[in-house]
Amino acid sequence: MHEEQLRRHGGARGIRDVNALESALALPENKLSYGDPEIFDLAAAYAFGLARNHAFVDGNKRTAIVAAGTFLLLNGYRMTADDGTIYAFTMALAAGEIDEAGAAAFFRDHTVSIAL
Repeated sequence: MHEEQLRRHGGARGIRDVNALESALALPENKLSYGDPEIFDLAAAYAFGLARNHAFVDGNKRTAIVAAGTFLLLNGYRMTADDGTIYAFTMALAAGEIDEAGAAAFFRDHTVSIAL
């Protein structure tokens, strides 16, 4: 997913911090193991962890939103926000202006259920 974003949009390749990547990917798993999260909470955990942990040399924000969107699609939801809204959300998330709960609210407000 990360490599595909770099291929499409450019950027430096490589993992900056493997522990940060593992931590980001474990965040939704931990939420699921220790609670009863909604699908939007799990999508937010992917987006938050990948955007904020800066595991990659480049493309962290792009990978974060694509991972969350892909996770939602695989679980029967499609994002409805336009590109500008998604961009503003992703930038605010990465800058720390939106927390994980705010990200879950964004996904809750900007998705629709689809038939699988």
